[in-house]
Amino acid sequence: MPSQDKRISGSMETSVFRIPPYHYLHVLDQTTNVTRLEVGPQIFVRKDNEVVIMSPERMVTVPPRHYCIIQNPVVRDENHQVVKDNLDQVTLEHAEEEIRLQQDPFPLYPGEEMKLKVTLLKVVPALSALKLRVTRDYVDDEHQQKVAGDELLFEGPGTYVPRKEVEVIGEQKAIVVKPNEALKLKATRETVDRNGKNRVAGEEWMVKRNGAYLPGVYEEVVERCRAYVLTEKAAVHIRAKQTFNNHAGKKIKSGEEYLITSEQMETFIPDVYEEVVGMISITTLTNRQYCVILNPVGANGYPQLGAKKLIKGEKSFFLQPGELLEKGIQDIYVLSDNEGLLLRAREAFEDKFVQPNVNRQPGDKWMLKGPTEYIPSVEVEVVTRRKAIPLHENEGIYVRSTKTGQVRAVIGQTYMLDEDEELWEKNLPAIVRSLLSSERDTAADRGDWINPSKEKKKKEENDVANWDASKVITFQVPHNAAVQIYDYKSKNSRVVFGPDLVMLGPDEQFTQLSLSAGKPKKGNMIRSVALLLGPDFASDFIIVETSDHARLQLDISYNWHFQTKDTNNEKEAAKLFCVADFVGDLCKSMASKIRGAVSSVTFDDFHKNSAKIIQLAVFGVDADTNSPKEEICFPQNNLYVTSVDIKSVEPVDQRTRDSLQKSVTLAIEITTQSQEAAARREAERTEQESRGRLERQRIEDEALAENSRKELLSLQAESAAVESTGQAKAEAFSRAEAARIEAEAAVQGATLKAEALNIETKSELERMNAAREADIKFALEQNKLEIEKAEKMAKIETDKFNQMVAALGKETIQAMASGPQDHQVK
Repeated sequence: MPSQDKRISGSMETSVFRIPPYHYLHVLDQTTNVTRLEVGPQIFVRKDNEVVIMSPERMVTVPPRHYCIIQNPVVRDENHQVVKDNLDQVTLEHAEEEIRLQQDPFPLYPGEEMKLKVTLLKVVPALSALKLRVTRDYVDDEHQQKVAGDELLFEGPGTYVPRKEVEVIGEQKAIVVKPNEALKLKATRETVDRNGKNRVAGEEWMVKRNGAYLPGVYEEVVERCRAYVLTEKAAVHIRAKQTFNNHAGKKIKSGEEYLITSEQMETFIPDVYEEVVGMISITTLTNRQYCVILNPVGANGYPQLGAKKLIKGEKSFFLQPGELLEKGIQDIYVLSDNEGLLLRAREAFEDKFVQPNVNRQPGDKWMLKGPTEYIPSVEVEVVTRRKAIPLHENEGIYVRSTKTGQVRAVIGQTYMLDEDEELWEKNLPAIVRSLLSSERDTAADRGDWINPSKEKKKKEENDVANWDASKVITFQVPHNAAVQIYDYKSKNSRVVFGPDLVMLGPDEQFTQLSLSAGKPKKGNMIRSVALLLGPDFASDFIIVETSDHARLQLDISYNWHFQTKDTNNEKEAAKLFCVADFVGDLCKSMASKIRGAVSSVTFDDFHKNSAKIIQLAVFGVDADTNSPKEEICFPQNNLYVTSVDIKSVEPVDQRTRDSLQKSVTLAIEITTQSQEAAARREAERTEQESRGRLERQRIEDEALAENSRKELLSLQAESAAVESTGQAKAEAFSRAEAARIEAEAAVQGATLKAEALNIETKSELERMNAAREADIKFALEQNKLEIEKAEKMAKIETDKFNQMVAALGKETIQAMASGPQDHQVK
């Protein structure tokens, strides 16, 4: 406590203290160690054994409507006098507090502390209150016992006077309840509400009266509830949280659900025991709509579980709690003359829609055909809506009877399925679907190889959207082609020749062709359902070996075609498909014959007569005419080969190939050299002719150049004469002009120098005069300022001395002058 030590040391040095009115100080008697209070107005002279602990302080003044809090207040008797102990020291209530209101100025006794300075009393306005908590037991002004922990409300308007037993824990304002609003309150402990009704802890209630409402001390505002505005198109779905009596006095059981509509009230505020499930919009049906309500509410007001109710338009209603719409709002079925409904009975009933009436049993199916309008009753289920399928003469569908399982094809007529019929999807392999695709041309794309496994996977991904297996499978057989169809039910086959349209029956399938392709031939490279009858060609690589063991590779093409004399003869037509891979069989047979023929001749013979040898090997010799045949026939499938084209013959052995290449290269070099010699002779002749023409042209050009040079020399002589005369004249004129200009420049320069010297002299004189005047003015101003400063300093010292004397006063100066002598006298 440096500041207090400093004040004590200062008070020990000072012996006389002037205590003004309404001031006080504390004096410590070091002999008895008792601190006493000295109150002004007085002049206090300190003794040697006394110490002034606190210099004169102003008394505490509490104005009207203010208060302060004193800690460790003094004890007072019945006469309001301060109680002192046997040592003449004031008695304090330690750790206590005292709230002092408006009174005369008072001093603080030794030990008393100002806990709260003078503070304005809290004014509580109307519609608000202070929330208080009791910190210690006491009896209030109304002689009611208050226990620590109790909470109170000081409601306005008024001025709150604090007590030491009570503390302010908050401020509470009234809540304005507007029209169509309510407050939900909750009791935090047993209390009595504003209406005088006892409430238990945790109980909730609603305040719906409009105006300001100030919650009680043990009332908690749960929420501000807004009313639900009910219209003709909206209702409120309510669920009861517990059993209670509503505003109409009706007993509502816990969990019960009900609707509040605009017919009952315009606005609705749910009670504390009611829970709003949601807003229900009105359901409106036009005269072309209907709906089926599940679990409709019966006459007793409760849902009839499992029941159904049909409502036809035009009508508007609210769905009661527990009711559901089956499939929502539905349009009535309007059937044209080519439409129908497949109906099924859910339970036994009498069908009055048809005439005469029919008794339906559960599970019965029947077709209702148009034109008509139909609203199904609750006993009827609409299985599907069917339309008549229009079919051209080249279109059809597969129809399966659900009773017998028999499948038939309906072609070329408009057909509507009966109640015991359904569309049947024909199962086709994925490879066949690809071959039947409209994007694939049978003739143009016959060389494209199709991988069956990949094609099957791709078709499984895309066929759902692109393939309708219920339609009759059709295939356009191209011109000069044939398709074989096998009926697995009758175990018969038929061959269709193009151009024609094939329509598969329910039990028919296409015969797939798997042909060899490539060079050399590989099996299963071409897949097709149509057999092209030709003429066409098949190419193949064949490795042959001559008698002198020279191995050669032949690139050969065979022209072939199928020949069928009678297309109506089923046996003759079926021969076309007897050989599964006729291309592979043809190439293998021909290769065998060619290899046998080549093996009996030498390389030189074969190189000279290769075409003849292969022709004889393929077609053979006619025994009657002893001449080569023009064609060969395969009787198994009526396949004819008409010609053989040898595209290339290449040795397989590298040395043979090199020798053959050298001979061909040598022949080419000889031909090239002879052509180069002829071209060289022709070039030399052309060069001689060109040189003669060039020499003649050179002589003519030199003659023309000499004539031009002569004319140039004459012109140059004339130009030189003119040039020498003009140059001399120009030089004389320029020298005279230069002398004149130099003289004028010298005169003008001398004049400018004289003017510049005059200007510099005047400028220097003016500058010196201005500098002297500025120095004189500065010296005068500086002297003046020094004089004014000395006068003001003297006046300040005089005023200071006078003020010090006036502040101390004559009596103080006299006491200070005679203080030591008076002290010695005492």
